[in-house]
Amino acid sequence: MSSELTIEHNYSLQRLNTFGIEASAAAYVRITSTTQLQAAMHDPVLAGMPRLILGGGSNIVLTGDFPGVVLHMATRGMRLAQATLDTILVTAAAGENWHEFVQWTLAQGVGGLENLSLIPGTVGAAPIQNIGAYGVEIKNVLHKVTVMHTSSGIVYEMDSEACRFAYRDSIFKQADGRELIVLEVTFALPAEWQPNLRYGELAQAIAEQHLEAPTPQQVADTVMAIRRRKLPDPAVIGNAGSFFKNPVVSHEQCAALLERFPALVHHAQPDGTEKLAAGWLIDQCGWKGKNLGHVGVYPKQALVLVNNGGARGADITRLAEAIQDDVEARYGVRLSPEPVFV
Repeated sequence: MSSELTIEHNYSLQRLNTFGIEASAAAYVRITSTTQLQAAMHDPVLAGMPRLILGGGSNIVLTGDFPGVVLHMATRGMRLAQATLDTILVTAAAGENWHEFVQWTLAQGVGGLENLSLIPGTVGAAPIQNIGAYGVEIKNVLHKVTVMHTSSGIVYEMDSEACRFAYRDSIFKQADGRELIVLEVTFALPAEWQPNLRYGELAQAIAEQHLEAPTPQQVADTVMAIRRRKLPDPAVIGNAGSFFKNPVVSHEQCAALLERFPALVHHAQPDGTEKLAAGWLIDQCGWKGKNLGHVGVYPKQALVLVNNGGARGADITRLAEAIQDDVEARYGVRLSPEPVFV
């Protein structure tokens, strides 16, 4: 693999973030191999510059020009192997498109990731965010992550426990994990597949199609249909998917809220806490379909903030804070954004 670097300066990042925010990086390098990444860490031109590791750009808000180097993970490669009679291991490079990877696994006759169809971003970002949808999270299917430590250049593997997964969180978002760059991810998927239809909306959609024994592809197609009905395509309307996390509160706080708001949408968690539906909270505060300058809240899904054209990072920040303030004033709960602000 070539370690030769092509460094581009004053590089526009508008195409590299799904919000479509116009911002530039002082330097940009497209990374297609681990040797290139290691070379970038020691390149004298890039030495001392702030670094931003970028995948699909589906989980960031660019608040201005980036004064350092953007390392754009564009590595490729997918493979599968039979681990045991019960388990199939599927590995993909960090730069692979997540949805295309899911579709590739299905084409190989391997189910297990279909509930995560059509989530934007790359394979490398999946464990960082512990992405999840329709009753499945990355932590449920991850076998190992291969990472590189930026300071030492050492490459090693981490299992699911080492990743310290939590709701939309992992070690990679914490202080002691920020020097780790994901190189590839391996998933442990079942050789004998069973559909995961625990999520009510998905189960209902499958039932409406009279699919008594759905295939993995049929489940994936149903998930995609639901997502397309509710969520905007970033290629058409700039957005970063669900913008806020569903807040988790104590059972006692939820009970107190239910006394005041009997229609409150909530879901009991295994540890006794309650997860509230952020979209419902935002909708009840009157934000669904509302615009604030160049940005707004998607009319079909209150969790999604959209770029109506020409939005800057400051516009998105202002809208997000206005929503947070309204929800907190009414419900006493402060929403936390999912995207990273850069």
